[in-house]
Amino acid sequence: MPRPIQATVHSAALQHNLARARQAAPDALVWAVVKANAYGHGIERAYDALRAADGFALLDLAEAERVRALGWRGPILLLEGVFEPRDLELCSRLGLWHAVHCDEQIDWLAAHKTQVPHRVFLKMNSGMNRLGFPPDRYRAAWARLNALTQVDEISFMTHFSDADGPRGTAHQMAVFRQATQDLPGERSVCNSAATLRQGSDPAVRGDWVRAGILMYGSAPDHPERTAADWDLQPAMTLATRLIGVQHLQAGDTVGYGSRFTADGPLTIGIAACGYADGYPRHADTGTPVLVNGVRTRLVGRVSMDMVTVDLTGVPDAGVGSEVTLWGRAASGTVLPIDDVARAAGTVGYELMCAVAPRVPFSAG
Repeated sequence: MPRPIQATVHSAALQHNLARARQAAPDALVWAVVKANAYGHGIERAYDALRAADGFALLDLAEAERVRALGWRGPILLLEGVFEPRDLELCSRLGLWHAVHCDEQIDWLAAHKTQVPHRVFLKMNSGMNRLGFPPDRYRAAWARLNALTQVDEISFMTHFSDADGPRGTAHQMAVFRQATQDLPGERSVCNSAATLRQGSDPAVRGDWVRAGILMYGSAPDHPERTAADWDLQPAMTLATRLIGVQHLQAGDTVGYGSRFTADGPLTIGIAACGYADGYPRHADTGTPVLVNGVRTRLVGRVSMDMVTVDLTGVPDAGVGSEVTLWGRAASGTVLPIDDVARAAGTVGYELMCAVAPRVPFSAG
């Protein structure tokens, strides 16, 4: 039989989370963000559940081609725009909308030969200091785009750096509003955190919200709030089974480097999942896991193909018992991916995206 590890993508959860984005930002259009292969869930696996969105937002042309191949005829937005002039040819052929964040992209558009003008989203660097025109050059960039016959409608976007924290969005919204004042076009400013926390405010939500991590059941402002607080459902479950059991005595150690020492009799289970499956190697003793739906903990260091788990409190566990690394157990118990990520010193985004190709996926 195949190795028992498996990832399951829950279509009903994706649909639910999309509905939550709409509920949080009434009257706004919703981009379903499917970059990084739908945050590791798989564009093809997520598509049917997310096709009720108003558009798909992603990064690269290959992913855009995949969405079009699935039959999507609505808007697709390249969040980082094009990377070289010839990319514009595919934008024309596939009808892609794309961000414009630098002078070079405007130059490429000016030289592009097309019979169908492009829809672009002019990006402002309002404080994130990644991509975008600074506020004092934003209107000049708009004027250049507006003068091009290659450009049809111009929309406006920025990205929040602190929508999930105490600093908030007010400082960025102030410069964005000032620079875009009286310019015609749709606005897109809200990421997942801003959508959930401020989407009810029409002055913030704008015309389009970009639903990313919330779509996949992770809280963008964890640990301040949990996925359950936001009524989000886990869209991925990573599960395996116990393939061995060991009975320890006081002083026995577990795993490479003997990082864990038993302080008394202890039964541990060995589960078929390791860092070669995408589970974080830096997860350490105490990282939560479910065995037969009962919450317990990792003990010792994560190996390439195995982890070891404390079976205290799960006396009926044995070889073949279900182990849920994150997501929903067969019993219905949920282990939030954010809890696992926090214990491992990372974020749920990374865990989703890191599931290895050798892990089989199924729909659930």
